[in-house]
Amino acid sequence: MAFNLALYAVSAVVVLVSALRDRDKTRQALAVAWRSFYRVAPSMLGIMGLIGLVLSLIPASTMGTLFGNQNVWSILLVAAVGAVTLIPGIIAYPLAGSLVRQGAGVVPIAAFMTTLMMVGVVTAPLESHYFGRRFTLLRNGLSFLAALAIAAAMGVVLG
Repeated sequence: MAFNLALYAVSAVVVLVSALRDRDKTRQALAVAWRSFYRVAPSMLGIMGLIGLVLSLIPASTMGTLFGNQNVWSILLVAAVGAVTLIPGIIAYPLAGSLVRQGAGVVPIAAFMTTLMMVGVVTAPLESHYFGRRFTLLRNGLSFLAALAIAAAMGVVLG
C-alpha cells in the first residue's frame, strides 16, 4: 500500500514538473496515455474477469494439486502451459500472487511465470516471419530451458 502511494506521489510530481516546463506537451502526453488506457482497458478487464471466474470456480485444493506439486512432470506441465499462454504481465503477476495464496508452490509458479514471459509459442509465427524459423526455435528453446533453470533457482532460494 505504501509503495503504491509512493508511486502515485512520484507520478504526480513528475506530471506537475512536466506541466510547468511545457504545458502543451504534457497535455498531449496525457491525451496519448488516456487513449492507450481506453483501448487496453476492455481487454484487460475481460482477462481479469475471466481469471477471477476461473479462480472462483476451481477449488483451492485443485489449484494446490495442479500448481503445488514439486515433481518434475508437474513443473514441466505448468511450464508448458505458461509457454502457450498469452497474458500481459500486468495481469500475470497478480494471478501468480493469487495462485501462491491458494497453495501453489514457488517452483511451479516460477516456471509458469518465466515461460509465460520468455517463451512465445502463440507469437512464434510472427516472430518467425521477421527473424526466421531457426532463430525463433532457438530463442524459444533456450528461453524454455532458462525458465526451468530460473524456477529451480527460485526453489533453492525461496524454498
